[in-house]
Amino acid sequence: MRSQKVVVYAGPTISRDEVLGMVPEARTRPPAARGDLLREEWSPGDTAVIIDGYYRERLSVGHKEILWLLNEGVDVVGAASMGALRAAELGPYGMSGAGSVFRMYATGEIDGDDEVAVLHGPADRGYPAGTVAMVNIRYGCREGARTDLVPAATGERIVAAAKAMPFAHRTWRELEGVLGRDARDCLSTLERMIGTGEWDLKRLDAISALSAVGGPAETTIRRTGAEAWAAEAALTGITHFEALKWRSTREYAPGRWMSDLDVLNAGRLFDDDYPRLHEQVLTGLLADFAEAEGLGPEAYVHARLGVDDGCALPYELASWLTEAESATLPVAERLRLVMVRVWPVWQSADWRPVVLERIRESSRWREWTDIVAQADEIAEQAGGRLAVPPPEIRGRIFLRHWQRRGTSAEVEMARRGFADLEDLGNTLRRFFALDVRNARGAGRDHA
Repeated sequence: MRSQKVVVYAGPTISRDEVLGMVPEARTRPPAARGDLLREEWSPGDTAVIIDGYYRERLSVGHKEILWLLNEGVDVVGAASMGALRAAELGPYGMSGAGSVFRMYATGEIDGDDEVAVLHGPADRGYPAGTVAMVNIRYGCREGARTDLVPAATGERIVAAAKAMPFAHRTWRELEGVLGRDARDCLSTLERMIGTGEWDLKRLDAISALSAVGGPAETTIRRTGAEAWAAEAALTGITHFEALKWRSTREYAPGRWMSDLDVLNAGRLFDDDYPRLHEQVLTGLLADFAEAEGLGPEAYVHARLGVDDGCALPYELASWLTEAESATLPVAERLRLVMVRVWPVWQSADWRPVVLERIRESSRWREWTDIVAQADEIAEQAGGRLAVPPPEIRGRIFLRHWQRRGTSAEVEMARRGFADLEDLGNTLRRFFALDVRNARGAGRDHA
């Protein structure tokens, strides 16, 4: 059994039990939709097998998220249905395809989403198909002609009639209504043979892909050499930050969604003690970077900033300190704070996962979660009656909470990990109605 995990996204094409019968260690998931791949925790060497995917009820699985997985070292295999379509589109970037449907898309024999689309029932009933896939009709008519069970001429009529229909109307009854009673026997043969699986091309392709993934290492689908995708070949546009947001999003109340990053943002905005936590976490990260280069934290900071102990800090660096910090702290401490506050300039590592790991099990996590829920409730009550200004103006309004002598707006934003007013304002969007309500309440208390 492999040490890496295999995740299979399947629905109407092949059942969960059949998947586990072929790849016992697999983790089964519903048909893939936009963002589902990013919700999973992946490691290099893992395998994602995309068989089925949504494209009408929900947004279809995105090209960029597949490219993101490939860039993370995950093997992505597509077959049978939506997976075959995406594999044909992303083959040049390292996604692997298996089966006849994939080859039909890759060679241009077919090119429409409708070729693999079917209506199906809910998951708790095993995704029963309500229509027949166009590729199965094509394959069935071809096999029927080969075996003399369906005359070639009749098969051509059936294919042409089915292709002319919207995929949601491709039922055996509607096909008979279009073709007439003389095609009834052939349609019955197709329905029976596709229903048994013998002429179900999508299912046959799914079995082929799972056999390859679950087989011995020498037969397992893997991308190598020129097939491997490199970051410089195409830009996914998806960052680890966005992946974390997708992965941690959950429905906390009917129709309301919250990610771990939303909870973190609540703390950054409303918890007066957050700057201390932020500084602790980023200082710890600096120590790890220093150790990786065989340096102490102080030597590492000096090397990155190019400033000696005996030198006065240039204005560009000193401006990131409060007046009290500039007046009282040793040079090494001042430089450490500058590194922490101008993090994106000096370090590319994302600090958010480390803060989240630190805070998730604390009492503050529940407090911050409640702030997000409260913000959503108040925004819903406002119901569009509240005029929301542009991001920079929102940011300027909110800065009143952090005003104090001897500091600046830039320093106070940096102490909480905000790059600028636009960043602060964009984060505030979800919490703006809450802040306005709080301000009105404070005004009444003061009066």
